[in-house]
Amino acid sequence: MKCTNYIPQHASIGSHVRSVDQLVVNWHLTEACNYSCRYCYSRWEKPCNKEELFRNEERSEQLLHELYRFFSSANPSNPLRSRLKWADLRLSLAGGEPLICPQRTMHIAGVAKDLGFQVSLITNGSGLFQKGLEPLFRSLSILGISLDSVDAGSCHQIGRVDNGGKVFSLKDCVRGVEMIRSVNPGISLKINTVVNKCNWHEDLTKVIEWLRPDKWKVLKALPVVSNELMVTEQEFQLFINRHRHLGSVMSVESNSAMTGSYLMVDPLGRFFQNKVDIKTGDSYSYSLPILRCGADAAFRQIFFDVEKFAARYPSFTKEVAA
Repeated sequence: MKCTNYIPQHASIGSHVRSVDQLVVNWHLTEACNYSCRYCYSRWEKPCNKEELFRNEERSEQLLHELYRFFSSANPSNPLRSRLKWADLRLSLAGGEPLICPQRTMHIAGVAKDLGFQVSLITNGSGLFQKGLEPLFRSLSILGISLDSVDAGSCHQIGRVDNGGKVFSLKDCVRGVEMIRSVNPGISLKINTVVNKCNWHEDLTKVIEWLRPDKWKVLKALPVVSNELMVTEQEFQLFINRHRHLGSVMSVESNSAMTGSYLMVDPLGRFFQNKVDIKTGDSYSYSLPILRCGADAAFRQIFFDVEKFAARYPSFTKEVAA
């Protein structure tokens, strides 16, 4: 793919500008993970662990500087400004599992915060008890924990188990959250749950009540890699209805809402988007590496749906005249 002047739909000028509290950029640091969740969409066509950008400190810092320059609300040339206004910029560090390499993740989080990003971390929780992570926890504004089930059988079916057969239990999760809240009392907690064939029948009420998250994001498994754990719409709705009483923290996201609505950077430092297209086998679309052609050119090579993104933050979003 060559760097082009292609203007995707996200850059078109509309009659209204959406206003959100934060613009969130998700950097998937690594494909490596100690779990093998069968529905996970953070899988790339070819293993690239040796080429992952975050394994090179200098290039990681270069990428952070370029992302901050491009997405800063002070950048008048960002094509999103014709459709979207944002006050703050947040970098969400995800994987794979970012705590596979905790020191690298901690360094990136520190540099990002110094640049002006708010920083969040998405983890499966299994690495929270490693020694020396207090500086990382203090640098975070949001901790996200992926938690689909606390039933050992379901976790094994999903693939949420390490090579030693250990699952991340509810007891471990509660202890980890309490520990991080003691280090960083102001941190917000988000729980991500992917509803799939192995857990759609479960009741997670006690889990959510014990963890007391600020947000519980409930997602329907995406058929990006495989559709073997996909649930029907009826099964998904049964799970939602079972937890209606948790509506003050529950945020439901459909497959349609997820597709094309996240700003994502892959481990090689490319913008990418997921696609729900099992028939063609085409799971992702990619830009050229950001450090090769610059964020401006790379961003024009992928699609980003402003309306879907803005709709994810209804309590912060409003329409203003352009």
